[in-house]
Amino acid sequence: MNKRLYNIAFGLTIFTIIYNIVEGLIATYLGFEDESLALFGFGSDSFIEVISGFGIAHMILRIKNNPNSNRDPFERTALKITGFAFYLLVFGLVVTSFYNIWIGHKPVTTFWGVVISIISILVMWLLVYWKRKIGVQLNSAPILADANCTLVCLYMSVILLISSGIYELFGIGYIDSIGTLGLSYFALKEGMECFEKANSDKYCGCD
Repeated sequence: MNKRLYNIAFGLTIFTIIYNIVEGLIATYLGFEDESLALFGFGSDSFIEVISGFGIAHMILRIKNNPNSNRDPFERTALKITGFAFYLLVFGLVVTSFYNIWIGHKPVTTFWGVVISIISILVMWLLVYWKRKIGVQLNSAPILADANCTLVCLYMSVILLISSGIYELFGIGYIDSIGTLGLSYFALKEGMECFEKANSDKYCGCD
């Protein structure tokens, strides 16, 4: 039974990786074309989540074979790379956000931000549900931590939806940059947690 549940957890992680690759490609392209920094930043975050996903996939295979084992060098390295990537993303998004506010930049449209965020909310909600269900059945802190990190992705999708929706409805130019700063806040928290996890054996879960 446990092996079957671990296989399901591994499958959910592989799906998350594939979904983030597709989402990242579409969101960054449309964000660039529509000059929406929030959508572009959201897509960039998806690529970083892919790096994290490989570490999580490795982790699930490790605890499947040895539930009492500690985090290994591969996972620690993946966490450090992911954390560093988040910090770089936050720096770029924050600087560009303030610059866009300064010059009064407006996106061409945020329609696709609305569409992509709605799809992401639905997908992330289902992933959180299934990952938590499997985590509870296995009484696995690592899998429950992964579910909580997926929940952070859902929060970021909500921020994108709000900022994109407000711009589409009211045309407030700086709202796209405000939404980007909101995404940056969560990306910063994720980066900090990555380094915290890399330097310990805790599975604190992106609370």
